[in-house]
Amino acid sequence: MIKKIIYPFLYITLLFSFVACKKDFLEVVPLGNQVATTTDDYDKLMNNPVFYMNEASGGQEAVSMGDETGAEAAFLNRGTVWMPRLFQWADSIYKPGDEIPYPFMLREGLENMYLLNKIITEVMASSGGSDTQKKQLLGEAKATRAWLNLLFVNYYAKPYNAATAATDPGFPIIDKADITVQRFDRGSVQSSYDFIIKDLTDALADVPVHPRIVTRMSKPAVAGLLGKVYVFMGRYADALPLLDNAFAAIAANGAPVLYNYNVEFAPGGAFLPIDPTFGPQGPGVNRNDTREAILSKVYYNGPNRGNMFGTDGLVLMPAVAALYGPHDQRLLLYTNRDLDGNLNPGGRLRKYGITWSRYGLQLPELYLLRAECRARTNDLGGAITDLETLRRNRMPAADAQVPPAVAGNQVALIKYIIDERIREFAQEGYRWFDMRRLSVDPIFSGKAITRNLYNTNGTTTVITLRQPDRLVMKIPPYFLQNNPGMPDNP
Repeated sequence: MIKKIIYPFLYITLLFSFVACKKDFLEVVPLGNQVATTTDDYDKLMNNPVFYMNEASGGQEAVSMGDETGAEAAFLNRGTVWMPRLFQWADSIYKPGDEIPYPFMLREGLENMYLLNKIITEVMASSGGSDTQKKQLLGEAKATRAWLNLLFVNYYAKPYNAATAATDPGFPIIDKADITVQRFDRGSVQSSYDFIIKDLTDALADVPVHPRIVTRMSKPAVAGLLGKVYVFMGRYADALPLLDNAFAAIAANGAPVLYNYNVEFAPGGAFLPIDPTFGPQGPGVNRNDTREAILSKVYYNGPNRGNMFGTDGLVLMPAVAALYGPHDQRLLLYTNRDLDGNLNPGGRLRKYGITWSRYGLQLPELYLLRAECRARTNDLGGAITDLETLRRNRMPAADAQVPPAVAGNQVALIKYIIDERIREFAQEGYRWFDMRRLSVDPIFSGKAITRNLYNTNGTTTVITLRQPDRLVMKIPPYFLQNNPGMPDNP
């Protein structure tokens, strides 16, 4: 059934100040006129910070919904109204009457979609550039549009399940730069993923091998992201050659490279000194650190400072803290002190070494994605090689070896790799997306998803996610009101 859908925020994109653009390019342009004419103009548009910083990166809400975190009620409840709702997996996160009744990620993502569609539609007719330059920009815009659609479908549609994807409601496909009323339907999860795959496949042929700026798309980024999409779909054999291609392109570039935490936390290392309040001096405190970035997208992930979201009160669940070995250098990113500086009464750990989280495509994730695909296609030796490559850069070599009982068992190794994803990315938003995809995986499905809220009186409230409904966020009422007939999620 065809529905009307109106996006009231899209016109705001026309007013953004774009990085490195000429003065006349920043002036308000009458509706319907182009905001860019030359290939160089469109190139500058792709440098817009909205594509790679803060809410556009899509991780802030996910941080609060990952089951690897518990929360201290004394600090969680002192922040914004949205944080407790997200933490409790509430049915409704954004409500009429809220100060801000919509998620920034969705609002900014839709604004960005307008800009990307404008580039996609117009760049090939732009003046002053070669066909190769124009095709590169077209590919970058398509790949960035695919990134946004991957976020949308993983917040507002069911996890991909091959048996039901053709009928599960997806997210509307927006492929025109038009702020007037358009006719859309939600389509299906399958059609959403098909569109994402087509954009990335088209882009792969034309994006550069080496990005001029690591915030922009390149062959290793697009190949890696397409591989990640196939992982989300459970198509591991299809993902593997793409992940291999991404590694090959990285080898040709000579970058990025892994940090060796054993070196950087040793005397004289770059991550020292460790400040008792703000933690180590690692990449998590410098949003411009791109050493491990294949595609750099960052968002603020520290305590709430008047922002919509923050990490106030979030702590590791005890079972997650137990996943780390005693010599794992990643433990130095955590403190047992609460935000007020006092020791946590339960000894629980808070991640204070990350103020800016990376959420594009990072080299550590590429290793873990390929390790998982190798394990799932029964290349256990290859999976172990990838896994131990990362682990040797996070802990002493003697601790990095995969336990023999795990190494020889396919299912045990897959579970160990998923645990490694938690160890590497805890409290940075990755777990929410893994929870979703693993909920339809026979190895992991059927298990209750819970987390703990530690109350000020010393008691603990166990919060259970209502599956499958709350593995999908409801569409905010603000958007439903402005889009009559748009069907919501249960």
